[in-house]
Amino acid sequence: MKQFTLSRQERLKSRKQIDQLFNSGKYFNVSPLRVIYEVETGDGAPPLQFGVAVSSRNFKKAVERNRVKRLVREAWRLQKLPLQDQLKEKGLVLRLFLVYTGRELPDQQLITERTGLVILRLANIIDGKNTPNT
Repeated sequence: MKQFTLSRQERLKSRKQIDQLFNSGKYFNVSPLRVIYEVETGDGAPPLQFGVAVSSRNFKKAVERNRVKRLVREAWRLQKLPLQDQLKEKGLVLRLFLVYTGRELPDQQLITERTGLVILRLANIIDGKNTPNT
């Protein structure tokens, strides 16, 4: 059973798509995460594409940046299924980028909780029930 995966097709790696996302995408904050997203109609791409970034200004050591990215990817991988199913049902494609804006190393519990809030907020946006900032 391969439900909790984060495959190569689900990762947002194309420089062209990332630039388009940062230029024309919408965003919201769920501290310490900034979410930049774009919802489009399905074009044969995977329904959910995801990327993560951590500022080298806040974390000088690559080990720390990689740790934060690993925590965010793991929390995303375990919680994305309801959102992915909702996108498949509606025939939409969601591209998003999570930027960690905190200044100290987080623990797994905080990242899991905040990622859950991000997914809930995105599900509401897809349903047309945009909620105020949290």
